[in-house]
Amino acid sequence: MPRLRREGDGASPVSTQTLHGCANVASVSATKRIAVIPGDGIGKEVIPQAVRVIEAAGADLALTYFDWGADRYLADKVTVPPDGFASLARDFDAILVGAFGDPRVPSNIHAREILLGMRCQMDLYANVRPVRLLNASLCPLKGIEPRDLDFVVIRENTEGVYGDLGGVFKQGTPDEIAIQEDVNTRKGVARIISYAFDYCASNKKVDGSPRRRVLMCDKSNAMTHAGSLWQRVFKEVAAEYSNPKIETQHMYVDALCMQMVRDPRGFDVIVTNNMFGDILTDLAAGLQGGLGMAASANLHPGRTSERCRGMFEPVHGSAPAIAGKDIANPFGAILTAAMMLAHLGMLAEAQKIEAAVLEAVRQKKTTADIGGTLGTREAGEWVAERVRLSNSPRL
Repeated sequence: MPRLRREGDGASPVSTQTLHGCANVASVSATKRIAVIPGDGIGKEVIPQAVRVIEAAGADLALTYFDWGADRYLADKVTVPPDGFASLARDFDAILVGAFGDPRVPSNIHAREILLGMRCQMDLYANVRPVRLLNASLCPLKGIEPRDLDFVVIRENTEGVYGDLGGVFKQGTPDEIAIQEDVNTRKGVARIISYAFDYCASNKKVDGSPRRRVLMCDKSNAMTHAGSLWQRVFKEVAAEYSNPKIETQHMYVDALCMQMVRDPRGFDVIVTNNMFGDILTDLAAGLQGGLGMAASANLHPGRTSERCRGMFEPVHGSAPAIAGKDIANPFGAILTAAMMLAHLGMLAEAQKIEAAVLEAVRQKKTTADIGGTLGTREAGEWVAERVRLSNSPRL
């Protein structure tokens, strides 16, 4: 029988509680171990709702909770315990993360060391952010239907300007100089572009039609050195993909932003660097109902040497201004959980969750940001109950 085992803080011995799912849901071959890190702000509100929905789906998971975040950092100045990242990679099949960032830690050192640490030290180089419109009412653009908006942004996740390389000279004086380095390696560029083509070739759209085009986005007319590397590698990798034939396209990031809000219907798979991917995906989230609807995965495609298959996090961040008010949209976290289940091979459970979220949007059983009147917990409970009903035998 599928089960969801809850375990406590991953830093200490805990008791285990077995929660039984519905008997008519097929079990996967083995229980998957999931590290759950709610983090800060609304992460601590939306992740419990994602877990509630996973439980309703009957997914065979064992959850271990970690208290990494601002509260722990303020208590003992620990961001990541010794062997923390190694343990995540070795002992868990996936990581479900809420959000990081807290105004009580102005430097955000804990957020940087935990989140960027997972991405870089675990080499989760591919950030995958699907952009899918569930209902036309959620899109601010006129005439855009769900069939028109189904693309994915694949963002390089370990290089670029996010490596925090550089420095400040003559700080606090009129002659102050700040240098932020943009690092792009051939290895890093080649593997993310190759993954974008692999993704395009092997993943269909929601309606079952094939994906046909990879668009590479840069700013090579201004960032000439990095841009030249991306341009050359893109052409080299594209030449290797002749069966099936995948169309290629290039756009500068400013032109792409304009086209995304003008008419996003032509997009399929977009691949770009770390910073541009961060910006583009927040813009794209606005097309699908806002940051509260956006899911993402951080992956190392094809890795077999470690157990962990990836880190999954909603896009919205910790949103301290609305934290603790029971108004945060939990659907981004719930859809992220569905994305995690699909990546772990639990396709039936993932599809039930996605269908329930779609029905919630249609019936406006949502939080206020997308037109409903429910609180965070109520919206999560509604989706969980819908999933639970889908598991019930039909009489």
